[in-house]
Amino acid sequence: MPKHISKDFPLSEITLRRYEKPYKVTRREAIRKLCLSLGLLQPGDSRDVIVDVLQSIVDTSKKKKMISSEEVQKKVIASRKKSKIPLNGIAPSNIRRQIKRLKDIQLIENIKNEYRITEFDNLSTVFEERILDLYLPQITKRVKDYCKAIK
Repeated sequence: MPKHISKDFPLSEITLRRYEKPYKVTRREAIRKLCLSLGLLQPGDSRDVIVDVLQSIVDTSKKKKMISSEEVQKKVIASRKKSKIPLNGIAPSNIRRQIKRLKDIQLIENIKNEYRITEFDNLSTVFEERILDLYLPQITKRVKDYCKAIK
């Protein structure tokens, strides 16, 4: 019996969840549901700093401006204080980790250590072009390959 079991690391992954249509929700709640829908946030998770990170980048991108991770952190702190939300998860290292997660699923991109929504586009277009048209087909094709490999 082998002592070491190799670990399988995915080349890419995505979680998709379906929620009710966004009737009468606040902007923060809509961003939170988007994060839940994309698997960036787990249901029932109180550690939701990713919501504020994404909101900061969206707000800045609407003005066709880039934002650094330090500026994201400042906006996150200000937003959480204004909403009277605990300042959990605001360490610079965690902010950078959340930015990386958004970058990994191609919602945002960076140029010279500053971030924006991909090509300053709107989120629905980025989701459609980057996730539905590029990312998801690669994953589903590989799942089909494994289905075919099982004889």
